[in-house]
Amino acid sequence: MLARAWGLTRSLAMYHGIPGRHRRMRRFYAQFLRPGDLAFDIGAHVGSRVRPWRRLGARVLAIEPQPDCLRVLRLFFGRDPGVTVLPVAVGAHAGHAALALSSASPTVSTLSRDWIDTVTADRSFAGVRWDRTVEVPVTTLDELIARHGEPAFCKIDVEGYEVDVLRGLSRPLRALSFEYLPMAHDAMPAALDLIERLGAQASGYEYNYAPVETMHLASDRWLDADDLLTLLDRYRPRNRSGDVYARLR
Repeated sequence: MLARAWGLTRSLAMYHGIPGRHRRMRRFYAQFLRPGDLAFDIGAHVGSRVRPWRRLGARVLAIEPQPDCLRVLRLFFGRDPGVTVLPVAVGAHAGHAALALSSASPTVSTLSRDWIDTVTADRSFAGVRWDRTVEVPVTTLDELIARHGEPAFCKIDVEGYEVDVLRGLSRPLRALSFEYLPMAHDAMPAALDLIERLGAQASGYEYNYAPVETMHLASDRWLDADDLLTLLDRYRPRNRSGDVYARLR
């Protein structure tokens, strides 16, 4: 219980306690969201994106399966009619799955055992322990869109389960992002292939990268998939995570 309280407190301090953080997020996400738009926050955690997106006038679907984080989301946003909190995970198929929880580091809770095996080989994860599991319901992006509408922007941050989330999407979205970890770089081609196939239904996608919650794009121009991989190769030796952004051309 002490580890869970400490982990949640650390997340709140990290994502809500840094001065100017939400202001920087508002400026950054204004390029993707306008008043009245719908945004999906897949892996909402403690709602660091929800607050700035609401300040931009967007409606938010906050999707989070972790019980402790759900309590925070409902406390912060439960009375906001512009926010819908869903206690589910998102994957390739609807059903149920085992969510591996890290009490002391809830940001790395995951549905992917393969991802755990990958990252624990890196020394930056040496102190992380996944000490319990809960069974959670799983839905798909297609089902969420059918029920709530198509989002103008979709953030996917699900600790190694991003490809599975994308496999549950059958239409191109206007813009989306997903987490990138250098030690899990080998998953990038599969994620980009899925996005490129979706983009082929429309005008195609272009990409950029923002390192480590900087809210600053690494390239001064938007890139094709091959150029994005070249850019990410420059960040791999630094072992710095971040988010890949994709938007329709």
